[in-house]
Amino acid sequence: MRKVFLFAAACLFATAPTVHAEPAYPTKPIRLIVPFAPGGSTDVLARLLAAALSPELGQPVIVENKAGAGGNIGGNYVAKSAPDGYTLLIAAAGPTVINPSLYARMPYDPAKDLRAVSLLIQEPNLMAVNPKIPAKTVPEFIAYAKSRPNEVSFGSPGNGSPAHLAGEWFKQLTGTTMAHIPYKGTGPALNDLLAGQIAMMIDNMPALWPHVQSGKLRALAVSTDKRTTTAPDVPTIAESVKGFSFGAWKGLMAPAATPPAIVERLHAATTKALETPELRKRLIALGAEPVGNTPAQFAAVIEAETASWAALLKLTGAKLD
Repeated sequence: MRKVFLFAAACLFATAPTVHAEPAYPTKPIRLIVPFAPGGSTDVLARLLAAALSPELGQPVIVENKAGAGGNIGGNYVAKSAPDGYTLLIAAAGPTVINPSLYARMPYDPAKDLRAVSLLIQEPNLMAVNPKIPAKTVPEFIAYAKSRPNEVSFGSPGNGSPAHLAGEWFKQLTGTTMAHIPYKGTGPALNDLLAGQIAMMIDNMPALWPHVQSGKLRALAVSTDKRTTTAPDVPTIAESVKGFSFGAWKGLMAPAATPPAIVERLHAATTKALETPELRKRLIALGAEPVGNTPAQFAAVIEAETASWAALLKLTGAKLD
């Protein structure tokens, strides 16, 4: 009888389905997709974050630039990637909360096709000019631009980008008639600003500030309500142009169907990375404020800003094909 029982048990185990444990995430390199050209603040942040995230996740973190269409190409690429935690987006306000109301046709819906992981940083925009421009203050620049209608140019990473909208808003509030020169990313625009091909930019501080420190650019003002701790001597635009206030942020997002466990793992690693003294020091020195909030909190920021930008763009009538 004992032999019969052992034989039956052996048959049972032989025919039972094999249970495979899911491998611990991550088990291979992770890609951070930057939806802009190299050289801008999104790219700078991605490379700093990648270096800090890699030890936390135990895998290489690789930065890839997929620029174009105001960030839509890179955002769409991540939205349609496998939701396995290996292709992530460094999200910025432009493609995430502005483009849905700015573009007549979007290849994806950021609110539905992407999942919030964490708000990474908040940052001011910096108004900077080429040193060949004689203006040393915002009022002096306004006077300079008004004395040369349609001759003074400002650059941006592209049509409809936050930097473009900031420049147009500045024109509206100051009565200046500057020409807008769109580029394919902050990097190319910055190169022309350094070369004196354009006069001014209002773009993310981390990209412009190192060139101010080296003397290659002149900072006129920051775009936020308050002065920054990074550059307390640089005034705000609002000190000269009443009502002007314009900030920026960057966040980490994944494809919408990414499992909650992977999102939690990424959030935990990102939070720890942002708390490391070296990364905090580097970000603050560039003018960025590390955040690291929860996925739910970041999702709430995206929802609120999408609504506010939709209202603003409706008022201005701005639209792109």
